[in-house]
Amino acid sequence: MRDIPIGNGSFLVTFDEKYQIRDIYFPHVGQENHTKGYPFRFGVWKNGEFSWLFSDEWERSLSYLPDSLVTNVLLKNKNLQLEVLCNDTVISDKNIFLRRIRILNTDLSGDIRIFLHHDFRILETKIGDCAFYDPETTSIVHYKKNRYFLIKTKPDFVSFTIGRKAFRNMEGTWRDAEDGNLHQNAIAEGSIDSTIQINLSESSEFYYWICAGKSLSEVQVLSKFVEVENPEKLLEKNRIFWMNWIAGRSEGFADLPSKVVDLYKRSLLIIRTQIDNGGAILAANDSDVAERATDHYSYLWTRDAAFVAYALDMAGYRSLTSNFFNFCAKIVHPNGYFLQRYNPDGSVASSWHPFWDVRLGRPLAPFQEDETALVIWALWKHYEEYQDIEFVHTLYEPLIKRCADFMSDFRLARMKLPQSSWNLWEDRLGIHTFTVSSVIGALRASAKFALIFGENDRAERYEKTAEVFKDGLLEHLYCKKNGRFLRSLETYDDKSFKLDETVDSSLCGLFYFEVLPPQDEKLRRTMKAIEEKLWINTSVGGVARYENDEYMRVSREVTGNAWILCTLWLADYYIALAESTEDLKKAIKILNWTVDHALPSGVLSEQIDPTNGKQLSVSPLTWSHSSFVATVQHYIRKFHQLKCKTSS
Repeated sequence: MRDIPIGNGSFLVTFDEKYQIRDIYFPHVGQENHTKGYPFRFGVWKNGEFSWLFSDEWERSLSYLPDSLVTNVLLKNKNLQLEVLCNDTVISDKNIFLRRIRILNTDLSGDIRIFLHHDFRILETKIGDCAFYDPETTSIVHYKKNRYFLIKTKPDFVSFTIGRKAFRNMEGTWRDAEDGNLHQNAIAEGSIDSTIQINLSESSEFYYWICAGKSLSEVQVLSKFVEVENPEKLLEKNRIFWMNWIAGRSEGFADLPSKVVDLYKRSLLIIRTQIDNGGAILAANDSDVAERATDHYSYLWTRDAAFVAYALDMAGYRSLTSNFFNFCAKIVHPNGYFLQRYNPDGSVASSWHPFWDVRLGRPLAPFQEDETALVIWALWKHYEEYQDIEFVHTLYEPLIKRCADFMSDFRLARMKLPQSSWNLWEDRLGIHTFTVSSVIGALRASAKFALIFGENDRAERYEKTAEVFKDGLLEHLYCKKNGRFLRSLETYDDKSFKLDETVDSSLCGLFYFEVLPPQDEKLRRTMKAIEEKLWINTSVGGVARYENDEYMRVSREVTGNAWILCTLWLADYYIALAESTEDLKKAIKILNWTVDHALPSGVLSEQIDPTNGKQLSVSPLTWSHSSFVATVQHYIRKFHQLKCKTSS
């Protein structure tokens, strides 16, 4: 788990639950993790006794200062009779990680020494690193090729060492700290780490920073900037920046509880840490997942990202979403679709969707069509919000028309449905209700775009295709026997299909993309099945992804783990269905449930353990946070709509 991420769109630093730095991404959010998830250790020596922060001796409270991306971490050690307060941030417009460490409750006549350890794996490998003491800046510099990290403190650290780690029987220089002294070594190469020592005698606090850059001169200039500006003032200026960033988009919150409002603001700030300045919106940046999957979530899935953009647009963060849509126009396939996922720099990422069907010996569409549809759907929502016709005009030819033409042509004419593709959960091939719903929503949006730009014939074609797909959806994906929609038609050869009757939370796409009105009886019965089959019947509650979901399943007593975004979809349905403010209370219960299952810092993971309510899988999951933001926005807008209706 990553309890407190901080970043600026090109430099991202994450901490684990023990307040160890675990991930350092640069120069893209999610690309080039220069720690590979290995911890940077933090140790304290007091009057002859030593303790690492990862030990059970420490009590840790990890959170943020209100409405900011400045951490507020309280550390207590009863054995050492010590309390330490730390504040961390990444400067909003400079690639500088800045930390203040303050001793709260001790007599400084005692001997207190702080040891900070750095386990870089630059360019994601321990091979070929170098670190040296730089007398010009009185700092430690780690580097490899064109990646440099400068480490400095104020007052200056009194001792340091650089040496081998993870080589033969060498654990690293952090072990050298445990006797309270470092045996200085000024340079090392290969698989190396470094540790610095700060003695606290006259002052109860000091500042520590890491500058990231592509050359030695760049990081030296950044470090000089910190000294000239004064680290104390720089920390405060950054806190004020983020407070204004969130305050500028905070309007009325209807009758929502204050704890919901607090998590709404925190979610927006956390979402910002997961967005690269080049436009990519990353799913999650938590390298621990690689231990069980040999891969990670530090990718752009255009589906997740489109939902995030939709939430950000409702919240008023237009510049972030504009960057994302421009990014999409650059990476879209010439044939008009998006592949499974992309790296933050726009290159195609790893995938498990094959290009070849080994069973039938023929090519296979290696994508999830909803990922294409959702970008266009979200772009129309962006236009509805801001009416920025000049912006969408630049995207009409390279993105909108290209994707809409593909979606219009990618069809099984005899069934009046799109062809088979992978589902949004990426685990089965077929014709899926969620995917068809998203394509209908996207083609309707494309028709509106075409009308805006004077292409009436094209608009008519898109609209007619959407209606044909809706007819096919009602004909083939609605099960009269069960009185609800099917999850999908599992495909074998696009000629024979198996009805998949599994109740799946993604059936919410029927109302989310406005294929059917929330009052539609077919939809009502489908949503009732979700409530009955997928609600977790333990004290934890929440909605499972689908019946008997095996992904990270922890209990056979329930149908699956609770997914935060799936639970919030149910709240969205209650909001859409509401005819009075009293009806909205069911949605408030789910918003409160989400708050109650967040980490103390406000971080939301992907899943919740149905047996104990603890977070599971990666954290923070950007889609979880954006779902919370979207649901809050849906609530506020519906609340005011109902109030106006009542008053009129």
